[in-house]
Amino acid sequence: MVDAVARIAEGRAHEEAARADLSVSVSALTATTAAAYAVAARDLVCAPPQAPAWISAWVRAFEADGIVATVARSGRPVYVLALEVVRWGPFRVARLIGGTHANGNFAPIARHARPDIRPIVAAIRHARPDIDLLRLERLLPEHGGQRNPLLDLPHAPSPNVSLACGLAGGFTELLGRSSGKRKRKKYRSQSRKFDAAGGFRRIEARTAAEVERQLDAFLDMKAARFRKAGIANVFGDAAMRRFLLDLFTGALATSPKPFVLHALEVGGRLRAVTGSSRFGDTLICEFGAIVEDELSHASPGDFLFFENIREAAEQGMAIYDFSVGDELYKRLWCDIETIHQDVTHPLSLKGHALAAVVRAANRGKAYIKNSPALWRLVKTLRRQAAGKPQPAAGGDQDDRDP
Repeated sequence: MVDAVARIAEGRAHEEAARADLSVSVSALTATTAAAYAVAARDLVCAPPQAPAWISAWVRAFEADGIVATVARSGRPVYVLALEVVRWGPFRVARLIGGTHANGNFAPIARHARPDIRPIVAAIRHARPDIDLLRLERLLPEHGGQRNPLLDLPHAPSPNVSLACGLAGGFTELLGRSSGKRKRKKYRSQSRKFDAAGGFRRIEARTAAEVERQLDAFLDMKAARFRKAGIANVFGDAAMRRFLLDLFTGALATSPKPFVLHALEVGGRLRAVTGSSRFGDTLICEFGAIVEDELSHASPGDFLFFENIREAAEQGMAIYDFSVGDELYKRLWCDIETIHQDVTHPLSLKGHALAAVVRAANRGKAYIKNSPALWRLVKTLRRQAAGKPQPAAGGDQDDRDP
């Protein structure tokens, strides 16, 4: 018993010594600190939206107001958190870089590190007393057995589930457990239709010109889609186009590319586009869209997903991740569900009031999303408000927010 108590006391002493060796700093988010973030994150593990390329491209495109919090041990970074500060009416909210475009978030962290999040929050509050609320959404609960330290703050499940399919047994094995015979039959039928329409090819963007062509096509497709759905176009800002061009063009110099575009061209016209990121052995579909025209009935989006998933399996990837949003075309492939987490943590008196409203709104969203009938009704009402008919099917990314 004495030895056990001694060992516990010794363990606590080591833990306190390790904590004493930690330092926390908070800096304004600028091009210079974004470059320092890239250096700090170089040997750390992070999700694509927290990758240095993403952070730097976002800062250049949006000139975002933000902060970078760094936890270091003996001067060596072990955890880095970049946030942008946005206005919500009379409130200032700190969120992860990219806002609703950032999914499956996991900030750069050293393997086996377990930073205490409380000193980080205190440092942020001291450096930016104008921030009312930390709103950190769609957090990946863990990666590689390592828990997301942001989940030491009060959190709740995100309204949107994230869906993925395992590729460990190869593409043939995946088809064997996901209606493969029907998928192959549909694929052959689609191929015949695309051949009859002038021929087809799947294109990976390998040059700056190809990146620009595919992104512009995607942005046009998405704008049309949002108009028909009756919701705001979250890709409509000119700064968003600059960000995406910077991100995907910059990735061309790296092999394998951390961010990659694919498109399906039929009859000389791009009919479907996807933008993907790599996270370890996972390929993540960050966005996708299709042209709604005379070939929509042939589901060019589904065809492109078939090819993307097959290639990911052939390249030895373990998971193909469709990211957030629960849609039938994803369910036809997927056997993995991940529930992301949202942190809503007030930093001011005003922030407490906003936090209560945000939490209530999220509970309402989750209730709607978990009721297929209500979710269909919301989509129908949107389209009616926009004066548009039911959109064509075909593997376009879902409309995530009610």
